[in-house]
Amino acid sequence: MLRYIYADQLHHYPKLARTMFRDRADQFSDRLGWEVSVDDTGAERDQYDDLCPLYVIWEQPDGSHGGSMRLLPTTGRVMVNEVFGHLTGGAPITSPLIWECTRFCLARGAGGNVAAALMLAGGEVMTGFGVRHFVGVFDARMVRIYRVIGSSPEILGSEGEGRDKISVGLWEFTTQARSRIGLRAGLSPELSRLWFNRAFGGEMAGRLALSA
Repeated sequence: MLRYIYADQLHHYPKLARTMFRDRADQFSDRLGWEVSVDDTGAERDQYDDLCPLYVIWEQPDGSHGGSMRLLPTTGRVMVNEVFGHLTGGAPITSPLIWECTRFCLARGAGGNVAAALMLAGGEVMTGFGVRHFVGVFDARMVRIYRVIGSSPEILGSEGEGRDKISVGLWEFTTQARSRIGLRAGLSPELSRLWFNRAFGGEMAGRLALSA
């Protein structure tokens, strides 16, 4: 199932949190060879995990991590501006309507539907929080994955060649994209919305009341 958990709530889900950070180390350090920080417990974290991001996590039946991504609003500190700003010409991306998506991670052996389920959850966040776009940095291997899922980004800038190429992309979420991604994920719109509402039902109701 999909869970939406802020960083300061992760202690309520110790197995899910522990396996997520270990799977991040496995993917980004062991498999991809990125220069990331892995602690003595085998967990990968960086400075942006300290900013209370929202994690979208696919939870396996045994309570462990199957896949995840990390979301932060671009009105605050984000990686795309502080680390990869040169890919967008040095102009910071800052808007309450744009959130950054980073650390898109899949556990070893994750089902073929997990990546699509995470993208579908991203669409739920966009709809629920009034976000129009996600921005994120991705490497060449993700191009095929995004294409298969049915949610390819607009490229804002790139560097490198071949497998070493990295890009900044901008995603939107259309009704057509939602249908394609939902089919790929094997999830009905009703179930996807139910999981989101379980996490944010009260928060969304409050937002609507304030805007009325």
